[in-house]
Amino acid sequence: MYSLNQFSLRTTVAGMPLEWIDYKDAVRLHYQGSVVYSWGELLYTVRGGFNAVTGKQSVVEVSSIIATTGDTRHASHQQEGYVPPLNNAALFARDGGMCMYCGDTPRRQWLSRDHVVPMSLGGSNTWQNVVTACKRCNNHKAGRTPDEAGMVLLAVPFVPNYAEYVFLKGRRILAVQMEFLACHFPRSSPLRERIQKALN
Repeated sequence: MYSLNQFSLRTTVAGMPLEWIDYKDAVRLHYQGSVVYSWGELLYTVRGGFNAVTGKQSVVEVSSIIATTGDTRHASHQQEGYVPPLNNAALFARDGGMCMYCGDTPRRQWLSRDHVVPMSLGGSNTWQNVVTACKRCNNHKAGRTPDEAGMVLLAVPFVPNYAEYVFLKGRRILAVQMEFLACHFPRSSPLRERIQKALN
């Protein structure tokens, strides 16, 4: 059994990833009858009150992946061309917490967002133009392009699709959840290699 801090991966009935949910939301969805099926590992068993008529205690078993009905909030996220919101937490996760210039993996407080083509030179604040950089490299590069600063990018910045974005937002992701999400990554996704390393 896992602690109640372990999140479940919620999907559509068709198996498209939606979001991470905690045990309270998982139990609520079970009681609402929204859970159609579940698979993966049993995370925890939540016991509730006793039925006044039967005397039986309510029990809900929550799995690592649960498929649900009735939520259309994420419908647009599954469409081609969807671009997830850009934020530092997801950006740093996309780049594995690594400076894309020197390859160091410093503590989070020493990471920063760098615009490959600086905004002062017409660059945009988009996934394709931002990378994780340690503050030392970011300060050295300043308002220049990598070429102008004599620096080389270690990886090409990319826009994650929604499944990749869900993966980037996850914490303490279980192997079965990683494997499930990876099925929804593009074949060329750089995150596939990271998942393979984690699973081996």
